[in-house]
Amino acid sequence: MDSLLSFKKTSISTDVSHPHPHTKRAMAVMIPKVDLLPGGSPMPVIGLGTATFPPPPPDAFRAVVLDAIALGYRHFDTASIYDTERPLGDAIAEALRRGLIQSRSELFITSKVWCTETYTDRVLPALQKSLRNLGLEYLDLYLVHWPVSLKPTEVWIPIETEGMMPFDYRAVWEAMEECHKLGLAKSIGVSNFSCKKLEQILSFANIPPSVNQVEMHPLWQQKKLMEFCKEKRIVITAYSALGGYGHIWGNNDVIECKVLKEIASARGRTVAQVCLRWLYQRGVTFIVKTFKTERMKENLGIFDWELTEEELKKIRELPQKRGNTGEDFISPNGPFKSVVEFWDGEI
Repeated sequence: MDSLLSFKKTSISTDVSHPHPHTKRAMAVMIPKVDLLPGGSPMPVIGLGTATFPPPPPDAFRAVVLDAIALGYRHFDTASIYDTERPLGDAIAEALRRGLIQSRSELFITSKVWCTETYTDRVLPALQKSLRNLGLEYLDLYLVHWPVSLKPTEVWIPIETEGMMPFDYRAVWEAMEECHKLGLAKSIGVSNFSCKKLEQILSFANIPPSVNQVEMHPLWQQKKLMEFCKEKRIVITAYSALGGYGHIWGNNDVIECKVLKEIASARGRTVAQVCLRWLYQRGVTFIVKTFKTERMKENLGIFDWELTEEELKKIRELPQKRGNTGEDFISPNGPFKSVVEFWDGEI
């Protein structure tokens, strides 16, 4: 097994057949966690993502989060640009009122600083705003969303490349370290960083990134990045485990992959379960995004079986192609003039 790291298991009591918040929870689901360096909160390997455009109505979103907590989810991934921080915070408060969780410390909350705020004097205020939105005193994990600095503006979508500045790795990371030192972020990390960009941060960081959240699935396996992060003890969190289906840049290539379908059929599983189990056996943590209760249950059904070496070999041999190219940040007048340059050749 080409595992990046080892997991420890934590039992969370839940009845996966009755997600309603007032139902009795009796069945134990073993959700592994991974320790983050240096000394952050243990991170559940599976998290529920909240990136969807347009965002769902707040009441509907709150109901989804409450169902997820009742099912056993404890890791929730948001970002300032998702516009889901406030309803997520409302759902956490409601879960506490209902007794679904006894304290905020039972949850692991991740958020991210957007590219208009990646400046030395804007990172901390951005985190403080996220905390206000969430109604929390701290984040378990705060990430630099992209290695990009857009012109500071209140309008985030569509992305405006005019006025882009070179990303100041040292200044931004020092601001992230300050967030950690103040106790506002238990762990800090990055997202969408190549090996070369990670090396730049590691060359001067007093606190190394705990996590690099990146696109990863059977059709984009990131083998070079896997080895680099394993060596540097950086945890990889995968997003778009099904190839970004539903995103503007995504497609259904993973869902429709013949090899994955054959494996799923032979094992009596879904393609989604095969993809998530594959990530888990690699030692990768992952963010899943579904607002359907049945699929949230399905995504938890990956910890009591294994892919065989033959099945893993078939997956390793699949053709590779990056889905999320970051092309929105490419500009003839900006720091990145091509997709190849943006990813430092890792495409």
